[in-house]
Amino acid sequence: MASNYKIALRIIICLIGISGFSQTELTNTVLEGSTFQPIESASVYIKNTTIGTVTNADGKFLLTVPNKYLKDTLIVSSIGFKSYKIPVEAFDASFEIYLDEDVASLDEVLLIAETRPKTGKDIVMRAIEELTETLPDSSYLQKGFMRHKERNKKEFKWLIESAITLYDSNYASSAADNLKINVDQVRKSYDLRDVDSLLAYTSYLKYKAKNTRLSKNNLNRDTIKTASLIKAIKWNDNRINGLETLFQGKLNMVRNSGNPNALFGEDIMSKHQFELDTVLVENDRKIYKIRISESFEYVNLETPGIFNDGYHPKGWIYIYWDTYAIKKIEYELVAASKAQRSRSKTLYDTYTNHKLVITYKEYQDKMYLNYIYYETPKLVNVGVAVDNPKTEIDESAVNKDERYYYTVQEILFTEIITDDNEIKQAIAKSWDSDLFSPKPYDKDFWKNYNTLLESKEEEKLIQDLTKRYSLFKD
Repeated sequence: MASNYKIALRIIICLIGISGFSQTELTNTVLEGSTFQPIESASVYIKNTTIGTVTNADGKFLLTVPNKYLKDTLIVSSIGFKSYKIPVEAFDASFEIYLDEDVASLDEVLLIAETRPKTGKDIVMRAIEELTETLPDSSYLQKGFMRHKERNKKEFKWLIESAITLYDSNYASSAADNLKINVDQVRKSYDLRDVDSLLAYTSYLKYKAKNTRLSKNNLNRDTIKTASLIKAIKWNDNRINGLETLFQGKLNMVRNSGNPNALFGEDIMSKHQFELDTVLVENDRKIYKIRISESFEYVNLETPGIFNDGYHPKGWIYIYWDTYAIKKIEYELVAASKAQRSRSKTLYDTYTNHKLVITYKEYQDKMYLNYIYYETPKLVNVGVAVDNPKTEIDESAVNKDERYYYTVQEILFTEIITDDNEIKQAIAKSWDSDLFSPKPYDKDFWKNYNTLLESKEEEKLIQDLTKRYSLFKD
C-alpha cells in the first residue's frame, strides 16, 4: 500500500512539473490595414513581461508563451500604427492581424508648450541628455537569441545560431570595461565560404606586426601552416562581426554615447543633421520621427586594419515625446569620400557599407535593448581584387552573384534579469564572447527555444544549405 502511494505521489509530482513547463505556441501574420502589406519588425510581446519577438519580412511571427501567462495580454505594436491587444488564451490564429495607421498632429504637439524643443536637433540633444534617466542605472543581465548569416547574392554560405547573455553594469560606465557578452549555446552549418585565406593572413600579419608594406604577393602559401591561416580567418571574422565589436564599439551608438569619440559623442552635430519629420503614435504614446542626414564631416568607424572611414549617415531616430527616451534607430553609413566610394564599389559592389537597426523596450521605467539588425558587406570571395581603394578590375571577369558577400546579424533579447544574486553568480563564471569558436551542439536545449522566424525566401535558402551540410550536428 505504501509503495502504491509513493508511485502515485511521483506521478503527481511529474504531472505538476510538466504543467509548470507547458507552453502555448502563438503564430500569425501582421499586415497593414489599408494596404494589406506585411509589417516587418513589429513588436509582439506579453504585457508587463520581457517575453516577446518581432515579425519577419513577411510579417509573420512565432512566439512560445509559458501557460502561466494565458490570462495576460498579448500586444502587437509598430510605430505609426494602432496596437492590437488580446488575452493570450483568446488568441485566434485563423484570422490575420491588421494594424491601422495612427499619426499625431505635428502642429498640435509643437504648440502644447513653449518650453519644449521644437527642432530635430534640439529633440535629439535632449534625448541624449536624458540617457542617464532613461537607460539602466544599475547592473543587469539580458538573455537572447542571435542569428549570424553570411551569403552571396545566390545562396547562404554559413549560418550560426546562438543563445547569448549580455551583462552591463550601467549606462554611466565604460562599455569597454563594464559590458560583457557570453555565447551560451551554438549550432551552425559547415563553413562554405570561398575564403581568400592568404589575404586574411596578410591582414592578420600587418595588424600583429604593424608592417604596412607587407603584401600577400610576398607570401608563399605552401610555407604557411593551415592552423595559422585558420587563426587569421577567425581573427578577420571577429574584427568585422565579433560581438565585442557590435556591443563595445561605435555601433552600439546609444549605449556608448558617453564616449567622446562615439557616433553620438561630443562631435555628433559635425557628422549628423537631424530634421523633425512628424509625430507618430505607438501604444497611445506620441513618438517623434526624426530624419538623420549628413553634416560637414565624414563618419569614421576606425576599425583596426580596415579602411572603414569616409561615410555619410542616413536614417531615422524615433524618440518618445513624453520621456525623450530613444525607442528605435534606423541607421546606414554610405560611402562618401572618393577613396571609400572606390573601395566600396570595387570590393563590395555597393556604397552602403553598414545597415543598423536598434530597438528598445521599456521595462521597470528603463529602456533595454530589444532587437538588433546589423548588415555589412564582407571581403571573403575577393576574386581578382584586393583590399585597396585604387584597385581596378576587369568587370567582365567577375560573377557578381557569387563574388560579393555580405553578413546579417540579428539579435532578439527575450529576458531581463535585475536580481543582484543572479547577476553576481553569472559574472563570477568565465565569459566567452567568441561567436566563431567551435562549441558542442546541445540538441535538448534547442527543442523549445524561441528563435526568430525567417522569411519564406531565406527559409528556403537555409533549407538548401542544411540539406548539404546539416545545421544540427549531433
